[in-house]
Amino acid sequence: MTIKPLIILPDPLLRQVSQPIERVDADIRKLAEDMLETMYEAPGIGLAAIQVGVARRMLVIDISKEGDEREPLVFINPEIVRSSDEYSVYEEGCLSIPDYYAEVERPASITVKSLDREGREHLTEADGLLATCLQHEIDHLNGVLFIDHISRLKREMVIKKFTKASKSKL
Repeated sequence: MTIKPLIILPDPLLRQVSQPIERVDADIRKLAEDMLETMYEAPGIGLAAIQVGVARRMLVIDISKEGDEREPLVFINPEIVRSSDEYSVYEEGCLSIPDYYAEVERPASITVKSLDREGREHLTEADGLLATCLQHEIDHLNGVLFIDHISRLKREMVIKKFTKASKSKL
């Protein structure tokens, strides 16, 4: 397994819409393993392929508590097929926007259709943290960041901060 470098804001790749995966094969399974390893190392609870520079529709999640047995989930070509009318608010962060957190309101429960590592179709009913995490990572696949769900002023401040920081590294 390989730990991959994370794509960080303001990299324009984060705004790219990811392409569907046509066939689940050994390369896709290897990418899933590398993504899980990268996510655990970061550490984080979710990671979309675009965040490691791969514009494909795949994400990994593990919301198990620290110290508990890991429960890795892989979602290939995930699609939200149902969202509740009820909303919940979670403080979100992102491995591609390090050390910045903001409260985001999203549907409290969702149903996601996806493929697993073997290419089998699944429906996942999710609420709570899993629902939030899935929506956050699926947003990534569509070129949307969690800061797009906060006020324009706060979003512009975050983008400005990360743009300035990226220029100082050159």
